[in-house]
Amino acid sequence: MAKLSIRDLDVSAKEVLMRVDFNVPLKDGAITDDTRIQAAIPSIRHLLAGGAKLVLCSHLGRPKGKPDATFSLAPAAAHLGTLLGQSVTLAPDCIGPATAALRAALPPGAVLLLENTRFHAAEEANEPAFAQQLAGTAEIYVNDAFGTAHRAHASTEGVTHYVKQSAMGFLMERELKYLQGELTTPARPFVVIMGGSKVSDKIQVIMSLMEKADTILVGGAMAFTFFKAKGYEVGNSRVEADKLDLALEILAKAEALGKTFLLPADTRKTDKFEEGALTRCTALFEEGGGVPTGWMGIDIGDRAIEEFRDIILDAKTILWNGPVGVFEIESFAKGTRAVAEAVAEATRRGATTIIGGGDSVTAVNQFGLEDQMTFISTGGGASLELLEGKVLPGVAALSEL
Repeated sequence: MAKLSIRDLDVSAKEVLMRVDFNVPLKDGAITDDTRIQAAIPSIRHLLAGGAKLVLCSHLGRPKGKPDATFSLAPAAAHLGTLLGQSVTLAPDCIGPATAALRAALPPGAVLLLENTRFHAAEEANEPAFAQQLAGTAEIYVNDAFGTAHRAHASTEGVTHYVKQSAMGFLMERELKYLQGELTTPARPFVVIMGGSKVSDKIQVIMSLMEKADTILVGGAMAFTFFKAKGYEVGNSRVEADKLDLALEILAKAEALGKTFLLPADTRKTDKFEEGALTRCTALFEEGGGVPTGWMGIDIGDRAIEEFRDIILDAKTILWNGPVGVFEIESFAKGTRAVAEAVAEATRRGATTIIGGGDSVTAVNQFGLEDQMTFISTGGGASLELLEGKVLPGVAALSEL
């Protein structure tokens, strides 16, 4: 069912409780990456322009259900104030008399940020009494924290039972548009690039997308589980030994469906897992190639890069989830960089390109290509669960349009 959007709300002089994702990385109390705060700005500005009394709530880190100054949202409040050009007050807690008083005194156009919701164990337990206190006197709830929408917590699901209307913010709306709407009837060819370390982490996504995709390109450490299952030598490469039968099932299903399920033609290998280590490309797997003992595969090889690139540039819809190599180490980053550049070029050629959260987003940012993709998801686990076809509690709880 279609969900109520922030676009559909009349917020003038009303208290609005908005769930944001300010779970930002900190070093010595300073924010090192404000991407998640920046992502919430459009919805925040929209609500303030509409005259809302805006109350924001978020978690930060894992404080284990009790107050911990290390995980205070104070840096986020200060930074948000700078971005908005107005004062943002940080409440001493997310519930309680002092916080309730600040909310009651909040004028239209003002912003109050509640302290870390995870300072209370009741947040993750989704306890009704806590959710009701968190909702407070708000008439409207807006969820713009897609990255936590797969969790049924008090601030993502529980509060919706104690407000009149619950709507999605602009960020949530875009996530659902691209990870769900655009992939329902994708422009073809539809190519899925799947990487990362474990087949087990992506099995449900692979099975779900195999029904829709024309081609699935597989890289990263997970490729070696498939190679091992097919009988190739993989040396010291990372393999899920208990998932070999599963890998064969996936390959059989792809064949039965007539889908192209392409493993790398070759791989880049190394004998030392460190920056500056010697790397070589193996011979083509189909011609007897493999990774010898004492070596490990750490990236797709040069022939695989060529094959992947040709397929990517021919695509009209591309979904990429997971790097195809250990891109964090420059010596092993060639394949992932090449894939990112190919996806960026496909975007320029008119393809819809979706980066599905997690390390693939980090890679795109590292290579400075983030503004050359159609859409980059802010969700890790939430992105995967949505792609698997699961219903996200934080989305299901929103009011229907």
